[in-house]
Amino acid sequence: MSSTKMPAAGTPAARPRLVQLLGRAQRAVQRWIETRPEAWEGASAAQAGLLFVLKSRKGRPAAIGEIAQELGVAPAAVTNLSKRMQAAGLVERVADASDARLTRLRMTEQGAQAGMRAGDVLVELNGRLAQGFTAEEIQTVARWLAQAAALEQDLPGD
Repeated sequence: MSSTKMPAAGTPAARPRLVQLLGRAQRAVQRWIETRPEAWEGASAAQAGLLFVLKSRKGRPAAIGEIAQELGVAPAAVTNLSKRMQAAGLVERVADASDARLTRLRMTEQGAQAGMRAGDVLVELNGRLAQGFTAEEIQTVARWLAQAAALEQDLPGD
């Protein structure tokens, strides 16, 4: 395991390579998640993200576009993912009460159980990531990550 070297005493502090560190962190988190197959019994990690969105809606069905926006992906990706999830019994499609052209997704009981298992593992991961940091430091990290995620709004053509 490699460590980040600190600048020698008396030298100006080197600026951290944030993009490199973010990429490495994302890959490490992804590998950590992938080594917990028990968390994804019945649902993949990508499907768990969709289940978390539906759980946050407290039983109210969500439109594909709403889910896509919350996950930061294209609606077509949510459509494809939801088809596999419907076949697996994790979500069901329901007609919109006010617009018959719109289909919404609702989590099934099986989806709720799969989401709970995945959520337990992510609570563990969040705890490990926050270990050794104060609440204020974690808030700074969260604010920085939100700022990084907001870069997507500046993409051309969006």
